[in-house]
Amino acid sequence: MNRNLRVLTATAVGIALFVVLALCLQVPVFENYYLCLGYVAMAVFCYSFGTVSGTIVGVFGVVLYCLLISGLRGMPGWALGNVAIGFGLGLTFELTKNMKNRVGKYMIWVSAVIFSTAIGILGLKSLVDSVIKSQPFLARVVMNLYAFVADVVVLIVALPICELLDKPAKKLLGEKEKTTDGQK
Repeated sequence: MNRNLRVLTATAVGIALFVVLALCLQVPVFENYYLCLGYVAMAVFCYSFGTVSGTIVGVFGVVLYCLLISGLRGMPGWALGNVAIGFGLGLTFELTKNMKNRVGKYMIWVSAVIFSTAIGILGLKSLVDSVIKSQPFLARVVMNLYAFVADVVVLIVALPICELLDKPAKKLLGEKEKTTDGQK
């Protein structure tokens, strides 16, 4: 099986994993909001399989999750927000994954999580919700603050998990680990 087909298959598994984690492990944190552990799958796929794969996992994972639990309610905003989060995380991981300074790398990653999630949830999701529900944008931003905080927490917790699961993910693709001299 060629690499593209393996990545496509892994991405489909990632979408299913996003949905399963989001449905089965609901951890309540705020009055009506649960931690969405599907974001762990999204982050791992951004890290191990690249920006496009991770973004697809986040977008289609949340679409399927929303269709299963509430129909279209909230889905367009979440899906668009996950595009911003996926691209922000994926590009940051691609640029910094091989940094030697671990503390610096994690500071960049945490900043990327906060910035990408702010754009995705407080910006894009709030804008879509504002248009769909005919509510003021700032009111939607305030309503989405819970989601922003909870999603940032899950994504920050997912960062070490990304590194931990990278080798098994590469093995899934049939890629050999590179040695220090660049040979496979």
